[in-house]
This record gives sequence, structure tokens and C-alpha cells, in this order.
Amino acid sequence: MACTLVTRSKSYYLIYGMLAKLTVRNQLTIPKEIARQFPGVEYFDVITEGGKVILTPLRPSRADEVRERLLSYGIDESDVADAVSWSRDREQ
Repeated sequence: MACTLVTRSKSYYLIYGMLAKLTVRNQLTIPKEIARQFPGVEYFDVITEGGKVILTPLRPSRADEVRERLLSYGIDESDVADAVSWSRDREQ
């Protein structure tokens, strides 16, 4: 849905759309109706194009799923590094 923001002094009039607020700390507040469409998404890729800000939801990668599964088995990054080192030593 396209929207037009008309400004007069410090008043804002939103026509056909939803308003997102930029805080003094440069944080953008997304309307709940929009955020609900992306359950589980914590991060968005942000670009500008033609004077518009475009947000693209980033889903967790497959690598993140593998890390979580390994952690559930009690295997952490140091265990993986040790296994790789052991395997490389055997090849020589």
C-alpha cells in the first residue's frame, strides 16, 4: 500500500498507509500490523532506493539451525574446532 506523508509545520498527515516513527536515537518503530507479518524475524536488511527506505526481513540461516542443534547436544564451537584439527592432523 503506497502512502503519502503531507507535512505542515510540525503536524503530519498520513494518507493511505501506516506511519513509522524515527526516534531521537535513530530507531525506527514499525507498526504492529506490519511486524505481525514477520513472526520470528529479528533483523531486517535496510537499503534506500529512489528516496525510499526498503526493509527486507532476514530469516535465520541454516548454519544458525545447525549451531543450535549442536548446542542442544552439548557440542560447542571449541568442540567443532578440536574435531576439525584432529581430522586435519590425521590427513597428514
